[in-house]
Amino acid sequence: MVSLTRSAARYVSKLSNKLRRKLDMLSSRKEFSGSQGRTLHFLLAQTDDVFQKDIEEEYSIRPSTATELLKQMEKNGLIVREPVSYDNRLKKIVLTDKALIYKKQVVDDLTELEETLTRGISEEKMKIFFEVIEKMMDNLSE
Repeated sequence: MVSLTRSAARYVSKLSNKLRRKLDMLSSRKEFSGSQGRTLHFLLAQTDDVFQKDIEEEYSIRPSTATELLKQMEKNGLIVREPVSYDNRLKKIVLTDKALIYKKQVVDDLTELEETLTRGISEEKMKIFFEVIEKMMDNLSE
């Protein structure tokens, strides 16, 4: 029988909720939501063209969720979607000049959050954490 007080699913859910609240409180979030900030951070780190499918895969979200997220980012002037010459169905996601203004703040905020989250946890334990989380994600993908 699964313990109701110490289940992996419950703890992952609690951590996810706390992270979401922290992301929404970051200083860069005056202009956009935590989800948009995370996506902005992901986009800033890319060197190749990025498409909606990449966002869906990175955050394990449904196409409809990614569509709404990107629509909101477009509305906020953070991205534009441009067609690519080799496939009329594909639209690459391009950061606007407005988004680039927030680059340092977004990177600083998420770096600080990561440092806070992992403070006092050894590299060895973090390696084990990632192995366990990846296995859990694989288990749910089966």
